[in-house]
Amino acid sequence: MSGERAVQVGDPGLEKEAWISATLLEWGSCGKIAYVDGVAAGFVLYAPPLYVPRSVAFPTSPVSSDAVLLMTAHIIPEFSGGGLGRMLVQGVAKDLTRRGFRAIEAFGDLKWEQPSCVVPAEYLLSVGFKTVRPHLRFPRLRLELKSAVSWREDVEVALERLLGSMSPERALRPV
Repeated sequence: MSGERAVQVGDPGLEKEAWISATLLEWGSCGKIAYVDGVAAGFVLYAPPLYVPRSVAFPTSPVSSDAVLLMTAHIIPEFSGGGLGRMLVQGVAKDLTRRGFRAIEAFGDLKWEQPSCVVPAEYLLSVGFKTVRPHLRFPRLRLELKSAVSWREDVEVALERLLGSMSPERALRPV
């Protein structure tokens, strides 16, 4: 069902829940949630492009065959700026490396102004993505998983400083 049709029918949240359930059953974990002191502070959703048919509508599509698509990410404003976004991407990288994928790709938004499904390109660049297909509005960015894995120790040290002795593994829960 398209996004517009889901809104017309009345419950896009229900459609998202159905998509997550179907993807979990067919492919496995497709997201991460970061918790701080028991409070959900941010999330990411990702899946192979086959599970995201509307991704072909982006002008910089298609996603590379060796990559998984990072569809959306969000950090609750009171938790932003503390490294949670980087930690979430690191959790995705760890999961996808175990599954044998080589990269994460995403469509960034260069004119992002408020929360939406598309991730700000600035955020993606700040956590290590590189532009692989430029566009005035929606560039396609890529993070090679080899480089992402090397972040692990740096991220853990930074998080311990920010959040105390919490380990990132306990902070990230798969969707």
